[in-house]
Amino acid sequence: MKFNMRSGFALLIALVCLPMTSTILSSCEDMMETESDMQTFDPDMNAKTDSVFYAFGIGQAMQLLADQYFFQGEMRGELVATTQYTDSTLNQLKDFSAGVENKYDSAYVYYRVINNCNYYIAHRDTTLQTGGEKVAVKEYAAVLAFRAWAYLQLCRNYGTVPFFTEPLTTISQINGNTFPEYNLEQITAELAPEMLKFTGFDVPNYGANINVGNTNSGGAKTVTFKNIFVPVGVVLGDMYLETGNYERAAKCYVDYLTMTKKPMTNIVATFTRRNMDILPPSDYDYGNNNFSGAASYTSIFAANGTPTDVISYIPMAVNSVNGPTTLVPKAFGYDYYSLSAPWITEFQLQPSADYTYLTENQDYYYRYKVVGTSPTNNMNDVKAIKFGDMRSIAIMRTMQGQTTLEEDEEDITWINKFQSGNIILYRLTTVYLHLCEALNRMEMPDLAFGFLKEGINASLRRQPWLSQKSLDYLNETFLSDANYETFFGKSYPIHQHGHGFTSDANYIGSSPYQFQTQVDSMLRVLSADATLYPGLAQRIDHSRKYAADLEAARQEAIANATTDEETGETIIPEYHVDPAPYGDMLTKQDTIMAMEELLCDEEAMEFCFEGTRWYDLMRFAKHKNNAGLQGSAWLAKKVKNNNPVKDLSNQQNWYLPFKK
Repeated sequence: MKFNMRSGFALLIALVCLPMTSTILSSCEDMMETESDMQTFDPDMNAKTDSVFYAFGIGQAMQLLADQYFFQGEMRGELVATTQYTDSTLNQLKDFSAGVENKYDSAYVYYRVINNCNYYIAHRDTTLQTGGEKVAVKEYAAVLAFRAWAYLQLCRNYGTVPFFTEPLTTISQINGNTFPEYNLEQITAELAPEMLKFTGFDVPNYGANINVGNTNSGGAKTVTFKNIFVPVGVVLGDMYLETGNYERAAKCYVDYLTMTKKPMTNIVATFTRRNMDILPPSDYDYGNNNFSGAASYTSIFAANGTPTDVISYIPMAVNSVNGPTTLVPKAFGYDYYSLSAPWITEFQLQPSADYTYLTENQDYYYRYKVVGTSPTNNMNDVKAIKFGDMRSIAIMRTMQGQTTLEEDEEDITWINKFQSGNIILYRLTTVYLHLCEALNRMEMPDLAFGFLKEGINASLRRQPWLSQKSLDYLNETFLSDANYETFFGKSYPIHQHGHGFTSDANYIGSSPYQFQTQVDSMLRVLSADATLYPGLAQRIDHSRKYAADLEAARQEAIANATTDEETGETIIPEYHVDPAPYGDMLTKQDTIMAMEELLCDEEAMEFCFEGTRWYDLMRFAKHKNNAGLQGSAWLAKKVKNNNPVKDLSNQQNWYLPFKK
């Protein structure tokens, strides 16, 4: 369908800039509102354009839940800490004491989206055509995705929730209803059959970036139309992933990535000039390593802290006169609605000690000059240095106390992810990392690591640790005849977003970032907790002894090698070490467990302060519970520094009270 840009601007105004009658839903009547302020009541949904107003009306309902979604998802995680200025509603989320009176506990905000979607789905004729093209199919798929996304959030926050798919337009439909109470697995079973038809669909795209007004300080805001929608394949993949149906989750993600042709972009975090003093001169005296010359920084985050791979977001209004605004930026110290200087000192949220410890204790992999080679030959190798995750540097903004604050005040560091005034929902990296979770639980931890280390290229295919099962999976999906040209050599590593040069491609030797090295290191860390991982320390010890004895046997066999007189071939005697006396040793399930921890850390560093951490932790805990591990106890330990008032080793205590 050709989309008129003037009409498109008006529709986007309906989404971003119209005054709203209320800022939060408080009654059943609110939930039944299916029209935006620019819509006529009960428009003809069989017209080719009227339904677009409903699609944007759904987006307007999304604005009303944006802050709740963010704070529910971020405050209960372990990456954010409160300050002396934090208000009681956020503190209550942080320590799990929030009750029904908390302003960020409202199921209605999600049900309003659902009811808008139900009305659209019930009335939209998807067979309408213009020039032989069905004009509403992508739009219809996007509305299915909105509804499923809202139900996913309800289940994440409340566990079991009322489920309905018919549009509610009268109070009598709500009072005395007999809606079934469903968990996420049951809701997925109900919604998936229709959604599966569209998992490879991209979102609707009604035009280019549109200027939707100026902020109070005069800055222009633009919104990309396609980013206000969520992809149906990604949402359904998340529903399957969270309910432990890993094969179906992976298929949804792969369908979306391959059919919409979305390889992982090439972003390598690099040093700035100010980092040079931590390296030997011989390592940075080389033009291709980015350690010399003018200060520079490459990151997956733009200069304003916004990720460069955003797929979906909720755009908030540029000021309170024009529509729903957000409190999220100001909570982190950036007053998006300020008339002048946006950075404030009385911020409510800051990075936690857990986040700081994680990001500071990371290796960075940097290129260095190989002695005796010519710079023109580009001969370089990769070393590791304990410099930390570069993404944390990219999203931090520091103000020096002696220049911009009072002289007796200390330097202050803010999180710089909120200058766009948008709430991020999905990024391309989200899809790839969630796919890695599924692949890991499908017993392909090596392929999950491959996406972190190499991306999809020749270097990955020749790695000795890549199993035949994983190689076959690659050849059947991303490297099939239909997808080879899109992904081979064009889908890049994820870990390099914050850790530099992780791939073995194009360097002498190989990067120190290797599969077995990382798994072994994580297993050693986990083995310190005998309660969560009973017997792991012993399995590690037994495996080490067996490996050492096996290597000794191999060396002895080499020492006793003979030479064939006719062929000159070296003949090494067969050798064998019986594993039985060594006791229990490490298994593939241990590798999967370690890989899952690596993925959990990767998501913490990649998606920190984007409103997803609690949801991510819940999902990892469910993975562990499904595998017979102590996932609930693991989750309780992860957030123990929140000082929760509830026992989070009991899964029922994960959820907020459902406000009736």
